[in-house]
Amino acid sequence: MKVSVCWKWVSVDRDHQLDERWAGVSAADEAALEVALRLTTDVTVLCLGPVEADDTLRRALATGASSALRVEASTELDSRQIATALAEHARGSDLVVCGDYSLDRGTGSVPAYLAAELGTAQAFGLVEVESAVASGGQSPMPLRVVRRLDGGRREVLDVPFPAVISVEGSVASLRRASLTASLGVRTRSIPNVRGPHGRLPEVEIHPYRPRARSLPSPVGDSLSRVRSILDIDGDDIRAEIVTLDPPSAARRIIDQLQEWGYLGETVE
Repeated sequence: MKVSVCWKWVSVDRDHQLDERWAGVSAADEAALEVALRLTTDVTVLCLGPVEADDTLRRALATGASSALRVEASTELDSRQIATALAEHARGSDLVVCGDYSLDRGTGSVPAYLAAELGTAQAFGLVEVESAVASGGQSPMPLRVVRRLDGGRREVLDVPFPAVISVEGSVASLRRASLTASLGVRTRSIPNVRGPHGRLPEVEIHPYRPRARSLPSPVGDSLSRVRSILDIDGDDIRAEIVTLDPPSAARRIIDQLQEWGYLGETVE
């Protein structure tokens, strides 16, 4: 079984210099590699990042990954562009394993875009992945996984291959590389390919405007329409229709409001 692990290397620049204390991959990305190593020995780590990510990829090789590839691309790409760049090199894999978040606490949407690009099954936010997937040397059986749901519930899924999954950092801790393996990859060259570059498109922000409601056309005479607007009805409602010129109509309205007590007496 061939498994690809997708990583996103993140750096923090302080005064235009790389701060190595905050550079690397997330615990979820490391858990993804450990899950892959428990499933098979044919594991390729695909990492989006600059040349500084090579040391992290060497550590992946030291822990047991069979190969690594760095996609040199801009870190300001959106999730769809990142997934497209990684999917080009993950095609043909039986399983693609991702962390459910990157070190910069991104949206976690890259695995979904990856599954769409590859046209595979998908299961995200996993808290448990079954290790045994082979069946007597035959084609792999569906992968048994456990997914976190709201309210403390869990969902058990059988995911068919090929598939893209994402795991939480608590699923597994990446094994420690032996000293011999770590020394053996210190000078190993990491192959790299050029990926897309560019900035995210500028987003225009507009005031929120609710969608217009569809209302029925008015029906009936003027009095019934006023009653409908005011939500009043019944035989005890006194109403009359009068036809007056504007000055007389204004005088009638004022007199009526005074009668009801809404206005005080006016002085002519």
